[in-house]
Amino acid sequence: MAFGEGASKIKLTPAHFDHLELLLGHFEPSGSTGVEPYTHGDSEEVLLVIAGDVEVTIDGETHALTAFDSVHYRSSRPHRVAESTGTAEARVLWAMSPPTY
Repeated sequence: MAFGEGASKIKLTPAHFDHLELLLGHFEPSGSTGVEPYTHGDSEEVLLVIAGDVEVTIDGETHALTAFDSVHYRSSRPHRVAESTGTAEARVLWAMSPPTY
């Protein structure tokens, strides 16, 4: 499904999973989850960069991540993800427990 600006995500886990949710995200160059940070539920969330470079902003603090870097946070905290180079695509994996989508 498309979301944000120049971004899409695919849910990898089946709907009947009660305790874990995995999403694969794709960001076009300069793509993001949107202009403003967002929240969803109150899950533990881990973002792992698979390819490319992204900036993850959580509660106003920005983290520059490259391939195989990760960050964790509560999904209830305002957060935003953006491809940071403006010239390359990025792929990320989100893991959430419990599921929020």
